Amino acid sequence: MPNDDLSEISAASHAAVLALNNAHAAELSWLEPDELSRLLGEAFYARRIGEGDAFLLAFDQDARYDSPNFEWFRARYPRFVYIDRVVVAGHARGRGHARRLYAGLFDHAARAGHDLIACEVNEDPPNPASDAFHAALCFSVAGQAQIHGGKKTVRYFTRTLALA
Repeated sequence: MPNDDLSEISAASHAAVLALNNAHAAELSWLEPDELSRLLGEAFYARRIGEGDAFLLAFDQDARYDSPNFEWFRARYPRFVYIDRVVVAGHARGRGHARRLYAGLFDHAARAGHDLIACEVNEDPPNPASDAFHAALCFSVAGQAQIHGGKKTVRYFTRTLALA
């Protein structure tokens, strides 16, 4: 599956990425334009497909980021890449975009000497499609937590990479 349609998230694509993120704020969390710019400045990996088809944003352990999910991994692993947000627009689903974004991240992380990829998936409210996707990519459960004052329960997943 080629990854030649992955593009860096440039200043010109901020508006489309922000719109896609905020259309899925219930799953990802709402971002204001300045917060997106700050996150992109901290990102280990930030790629998109098309103008508003899909994107992935990931941080390594050195990022200045105070997300409770990111902090959970930082407290347990000395070196990792954390997938903070990934989304595929409804009109672009079923085309393998998420798999290509993940494959690009895995390759980039391995070339940088990372061997652990981390993420979380909502358990309550449930996200069975994401569970199936991560299982197919060989992620395994590393833990669980309640966040946002108990309003949300997440499961933490990791996947080990072979180094390049």
